[in-house]
Amino acid sequence: MAAMDRRELADFVRRCRERLRPAEVGLATGPRRRTPGLRREELAMLAGMSADYLMRLEQARSPQPSPQVLRSLGQALRLSDDERDHLYLLAGHRPPAGRLAGAHVRPGLLYLLDQLTGVPAQVLSDLGDVLAQNALAETLFGDICPPVLHDHEKDHNVVWRWFNDPRIRAAHPVEDHDYWSRLQVADLRAAVARRGTDPVATSMVRRLRAGSTEFAELWDRHEVAVRRTSRMRVQHPTVGMLELDFETLLTPAEDQRLMMLTAPPGSATAGYLDLLRVVGQESFTG
Repeated sequence: MAAMDRRELADFVRRCRERLRPAEVGLATGPRRRTPGLRREELAMLAGMSADYLMRLEQARSPQPSPQVLRSLGQALRLSDDERDHLYLLAGHRPPAGRLAGAHVRPGLLYLLDQLTGVPAQVLSDLGDVLAQNALAETLFGDICPPVLHDHEKDHNVVWRWFNDPRIRAAHPVEDHDYWSRLQVADLRAAVARRGTDPVATSMVRRLRAGSTEFAELWDRHEVAVRRTSRMRVQHPTVGMLELDFETLLTPAEDQRLMMLTAPPGSATAGYLDLLRVVGQESFTG
């Protein structure tokens, strides 16, 4: 837990209470109401806490509220996701996960993906599901983005494929396998921690542990590293060995990421990517 900012928390809660109209929470206005917002006693009742505790909270005299209290308070105040996160941060707690987009790719990411015709690019979820990819990425990796995503055990999840599909590893030099295994697990560990007790993430980890002894051993190391940039070598059946740099752009909620693959300056891979573009166009028009 971080330090609690009592003054800012008190001011934020009080101002949110004062601008919340009684009708918005199903309360009658009444002729004797002097202020347009909720009374302190009304908010306390809606949040399931004592009016005395709420008064001390608004006067910057309360102890640090628990996540359970903050959740009830946020719901009673009808806070947006951004306001809820702000409430948690002021109280010294990490905001809960709650805006995970799943398989729905944001229009802005899809538009950007469509503009990246010269490099392979993919949109992935924080758990490693390939949600969308451009034509060059499909030519490089194959069609691993089916039209309907059902669970995290299918071919569209890069972590599952790495630990359960020998064909994926066969495309990478043996000396790189340990590095990629650790990187996949460390990145997934960070995503699962951000999601908290999310059942989808918990189920995925449980199935990966059951299906791969290597994954289970690496998971128990508790290594954490968000994958932002890296370099990979992959053997393509048409053009041969490619050496590619990863560049990853994260959404603000870090639930989706746009991954671009570029050739190192001066490398032979740049020419190979040009050849792959031609191969891909022929395969799509032939």
